[in-house]
Amino acid sequence: MPTLALDGAGLTVGDRVVLAPTTLTLTERRIGVIGANGSGKSTLVRMLNGLVEPSAGRVVVDGFDVARQGAKVRRLVAFAFTDPAAQLVMPTCVEDVELSLRSLERHAGARRARAMDVLERFGLADHAHDSVHSLSGGQKQLLALAGVLAVEPAVLVADEPTTLLDLANTRQVADLLFRLEQQLVLVTHDLDLARRCERVLVVEDARIRYDGDPGAAVDDYVASVGA
Repeated sequence: MPTLALDGAGLTVGDRVVLAPTTLTLTERRIGVIGANGSGKSTLVRMLNGLVEPSAGRVVVDGFDVARQGAKVRRLVAFAFTDPAAQLVMPTCVEDVELSLRSLERHAGARRARAMDVLERFGLADHAHDSVHSLSGGQKQLLALAGVLAVEPAVLVADEPTTLLDLANTRQVADLLFRLEQQLVLVTHDLDLARRCERVLVVEDARIRYDGDPGAAVDDYVASVGA
């Protein structure tokens, strides 16, 4: 698995500490991040591909400094947002995946064929020429994931990808995420999903409260919320 490292990385905006200086080395295949809204967990994971730049310290992905070598890092680390609408920008499903592949495949015909293969893998081939707006919530999240994974990154950071989904679609998307070959960093409020990870970080008040075994981490979080 790739090595994701934060070396004293933190973010302060004005007088507000969004994320205290944090030092972590993440090498596990499945890493969960849990905590209350506003705790700093999204800031933490967005630093991994440069969506948020630290005001102190640095972030390094497989030897590449995110601040200085951002383009190389973003080829390694893909990001999936909570709301897939933030990532679906083209009229149809196949066009949306083609957009992701534009930098990898210059020939239009080959790019279309590759996009169709990606849609097939995600169970969306029958919707290739449908409007992205006609898809269900679960299908939109699958399409957003198809787009970011089409370029075969080494790491997928998923920021609460099941929060807007019903139970059936949550299970479908979650099962897909845990079958991926890529390293997965998963921000989630679903504690059952957190327990499926190999390592879990509990973020509280802009700091890492707990870092370790998923079961113990979830128990610690539940106890802190109930206190």
